[in-house]
Amino acid sequence: MDIVYIRDLKVDTVIGIFDWERRIRQTVSLDLEMAADIRRGAATDSIEDALDYKAVGKRLIAFIQASEFQLVETLSERCAEIVIHEFGVPWCRLRLSKPGALRGAQDVGVIIERGERP
Repeated sequence: MDIVYIRDLKVDTVIGIFDWERRIRQTVSLDLEMAADIRRGAATDSIEDALDYKAVGKRLIAFIQASEFQLVETLSERCAEIVIHEFGVPWCRLRLSKPGALRGAQDVGVIIERGERP
């Protein structure tokens, strides 16, 4: 199994359970690992034969910017569903963090794995 990844994708969104959080946009950070077989893309040197991480990133940015979830858990699940169903990825590991959400901590968040490892 090969892995195509995106690291530290920062996106502003409405996220949180408190009233003040519902009125502002906060930055979340996303790390994503996606199972892929890169051999065909490597052989042809063509994006059509590869997992297009730019397309994945643009889709997730648009989705996260438009979302208004309360929990990072919900946002993480929806992002993983997009990656698996829209891009045909059999397995992904997604880390979604909310920098500055807990005093004294750099960030807090969740790490999820979805799908089946090839």
